[in-house]
Amino acid sequence: MRLGLDGERSWVALTEANRFFWPGPDLRPLRAGDAESIAYGVLPHALMDDIRKRFIALVKAQQAGAVPRTE
Repeated sequence: MRLGLDGERSWVALTEANRFFWPGPDLRPLRAGDAESIAYGVLPHALMDDIRKRFIALVKAQQAGAVPRTE
């Protein structure tokens, strides 16, 4: 519940990363007009490090990449 997610299983897609200008078109601030409130939570360091390492390995193997999302 650290990120405010429900108790159901959640997934991290490792085959693509979104590339966009901050804040992106699909992000909404928690407080109107406050771009700082868009971050909903912080992943635990060990989890974020594992995600980063796996994504980098997939990029090097040409199995992942960045997808432009800014409209």
